[in-house]
Amino acid sequence: MKIEVIVNASSGTGENAALKERLNELFARDGVVAHVALARSGHEIIKLAKRAALGDADIVVAGGGDGTINSVTSQLLNTKKTLGVLPLGTMNHFAKDLHIPLELEAAVKTIVKGHVANVDLGEVNGLIFVNNSSLGLYPSIVRERERQQQLGWGKWPAYVWAAIAVLRRYPFLNIRLDVDGKEFSSRTPFVFVGNNEYEMETLNIGGRTCLDAGELSLYVTNRTGRLGLVRLAWHALFGGLRQDKDFLAMCTKEIWIETRHKRIRVALDGEVTIMEPPLHYRVLPGSLRVLAPANSQIARKE
Repeated sequence: MKIEVIVNASSGTGENAALKERLNELFARDGVVAHVALARSGHEIIKLAKRAALGDADIVVAGGGDGTINSVTSQLLNTKKTLGVLPLGTMNHFAKDLHIPLELEAAVKTIVKGHVANVDLGEVNGLIFVNNSSLGLYPSIVRERERQQQLGWGKWPAYVWAAIAVLRRYPFLNIRLDVDGKEFSSRTPFVFVGNNEYEMETLNIGGRTCLDAGELSLYVTNRTGRLGLVRLAWHALFGGLRQDKDFLAMCTKEIWIETRHKRIRVALDGEVTIMEPPLHYRVLPGSLRVLAPANSQIARKE
């Protein structure tokens, strides 16, 4: 078994050197020699992932958050490589949905044991996402947060300030949707497209019980102002969201989104890029081989 490990070490601190040593120790403890590389930028993550995809490693491990996993996964498509996940990010949504342990030693053991699952990916205009993609409020908040961080703010204070600033402006998108051949228009503050269905109510909000159903989930609000958004949040927490007349939820395999804007911000697994409409979303069934715990029921096992 040959393993390449790519760790997001953008901070460049001494802690990263200690993490590299710790990972080498954990893999060696299980009789595996892993090559651990520290990437200090998003560009370097992609460069290392491309090299690993062309190399002779059986497993390529992404160490970081969902954005790091996205970057590595995008380079492994159409190869026979298997993805390993070390959840070293803030939220770790993909790892949690796969039931991968968040503790480092247990996550390494999951990789070494080698239980492979085939899971779906989402794609929009040729770019993939492992979790979700969104338009409207969220990409605007991320852009504003990054601007505040460049001014020296910490991540979470910058995020709170960005959310307040964007919600104060509360921009709307005029979109035209084509879902399963049915067309309809909406004026909405946000559009959310998930890789498989998301839980949208009660305590399981934001989680997925399945990653291999071969479908996308679509969530859109229609002409919802700030107070309406509060009402939807209340229904999400205490039930009744799907019955709300201003909330649309459906599952499908393909989505087309058109807007009058020539360029639009699109979030992919928490990272924002600029795209030219129309946006063509589709599901890529079973396109990713990933290592998951043997007792996980979230995906088919080989």
